[in-house]
Amino acid sequence: MNHTPVTAPTSAPAATPVTVEDALRSRRSVRAFLPTPVPRSTVERLLALAARSASNSNCQPWQVHVVSGTAKRSLTAALLRSHAGDGEGRGRDYAYQPEQDGWREPFRSRRRRFGESLYRDTLGIRADDTDARLDHHRRNYDFFGAPVGIVLTTSRHPLQSALVDAGLFLQALMLAARGDGLDTCPQASVIDFSPVLRRHLLIPDDQLIVCGVALGYADPAHRLNRLRTPREPVVSFATFHEDEAG
Repeated sequence: MNHTPVTAPTSAPAATPVTVEDALRSRRSVRAFLPTPVPRSTVERLLALAARSASNSNCQPWQVHVVSGTAKRSLTAALLRSHAGDGEGRGRDYAYQPEQDGWREPFRSRRRRFGESLYRDTLGIRADDTDARLDHHRRNYDFFGAPVGIVLTTSRHPLQSALVDAGLFLQALMLAARGDGLDTCPQASVIDFSPVLRRHLLIPDDQLIVCGVALGYADPAHRLNRLRTPREPVVSFATFHEDEAG
């Protein structure tokens, strides 16, 4: 299922300044990237912006591991070996989602609609084509071809507040990337093989591995990047408590 563009830019597309609203509206999970490099200085600046995120008592419990070049290729190869059953095996630091039969409504229906949009409508893969679905899933471990992969971790010591703080950092990073004309994809799949991540990136046991993030320039010609996911209207999730009578 890999896609190679006919021609790839040799330099980064020019970034157009965006507002926060623009960044929120244009942010999406990109699953096909150009090979265009992202300079380390750009990544460092985006991380510095993300570090402005709020955190409980200003603990700033997050850590990031950035991979590119040969380091990324080495990590990808190890993840793929484990995915094929030839490596350290599976192991997550936390339960980030229910088991297959544990999803409740309305989440079950939303998840099913997303899967249909991705596999059937966008990629043209039938529900019973297990091999094609696995081919696409394996692309997670190459960070969907992005030139930069990021693994986000957080300290275990502040307990569950650290996961909230990591989420704030993650969102800030993705919005900052949009400000530079870059795209991202937050990835839970890579943490299925936390032992591989720990060994390759020397992540200590007191750090909880939260997720991966693909970072780069979206391939505008790839059909995957035509996928858009809907959002629920405010009325479906917001309750306003205002002036009381009397």
